[in-house]
Amino acid sequence: MERLVVITGLSGSGKSLAANCLEDLGFFCVDNLPVGLIPPFYELIQHGGDHFARAAMVVDSREGAHLQQFPTILSGFRGRNVPVHVLFLECTDDVLKRRFSETRRPHPLAGPRGTLERAIRDERQALKPLREVADRIIDTTRYTSHELRHFLKNAYGTGVASDHPNVNVMSFGFKHGSPSEADLLFDVRFLPNPYFVDGLRHLDGRNREVREFLDKSNLTHEFLERLKSFLSFLIPLYAEEGKSYLTVAIGCTGGKHRSVALAENLAAHFAEQGVPATVSHRDVGRE
Repeated sequence: MERLVVITGLSGSGKSLAANCLEDLGFFCVDNLPVGLIPPFYELIQHGGDHFARAAMVVDSREGAHLQQFPTILSGFRGRNVPVHVLFLECTDDVLKRRFSETRRPHPLAGPRGTLERAIRDERQALKPLREVADRIIDTTRYTSHELRHFLKNAYGTGVASDHPNVNVMSFGFKHGSPSEADLLFDVRFLPNPYFVDGLRHLDGRNREVREFLDKSNLTHEFLERLKSFLSFLIPLYAEEGKSYLTVAIGCTGGKHRSVALAENLAAHFAEQGVPATVSHRDVGRE
């Protein structure tokens, strides 16, 4: 078996979307499998041939008290070198409330007289042991469904081992908060700011005029060269330890000019080096 992915996390954070995405990528997926059946399920698919070479399952708070068994089962798997990977999805309370309001579906922990706020709080507490053993935690608060699919496709889209992890280069604005999913975060607010230049304020870092403005600064060139050298040193080391994906976040004040331009430059550099990379701009379009 190549990989067994356990998808878990808060209700409304995107677990169903993640499962559907992995199914589209060729994973055999099971939703809400009872925790006690996970070991026999693994033994069954282990001998199921190529069709079951990659599998995924959703495990969440619908399990109730049985959820407490999961860390022990996971520890047993890891002790046997089972290629298991735990993906934990979470989101802010405000966005979770909005999503439940839009879908009009009840929260699994909301009783007849319970509030959504109480259900979300109880679920965070119930899932805390799973969050602590997760291999990857993704905050989907600012992800669109397209962006989350794109990220998952690059993280899990191949069963073939690579010499490099999949790299997601993300631009963001500090005034909107730092991305919790970042493995490496770099602050580029020391660079000249196109926001204060007539004609550039309403453009973003993907525009030629903004890139040309930043290219005039020696600081831009020196920082990029040092950053590329640093990442060229780090990425093979991450690959050696089995890391399959890496999120590099580049931040400026608003996430519109400097961080965007440098993220585009860095992603293009990775592509030239044969490193699988994607680029996303979290805060372009935000005020």
